[in-house]
Amino acid sequence: MKAWAEDQGVEGSMITFLADTRSELTEALGMVLDAEAVMEKLGNPRCKRFALVVDDLVVKAVSVAGDGVPDEATFVEAMLEKC
Repeated sequence: MKAWAEDQGVEGSMITFLADTRSELTEALGMVLDAEAVMEKLGNPRCKRFALVVDDLVVKAVSVAGDGVPDEATFVEAMLEKC
């Protein structure tokens, strides 16, 4: 995650990259992607594509791609419009 954050130029900013290697956060947030087609190709459940805006431990905005919601809805520009 550190290398990805460095590559994206967010080190030292207000953005935090988090790893969820055991899917604990994914499960707690209800963001498990375990559709049959996904499981057939990837073998294990994955995390849905989503973005959260969290301020002082309070979730201010959530966007989840899929079911007619485009990936672009999880991009930073779209999330900042919700704040």
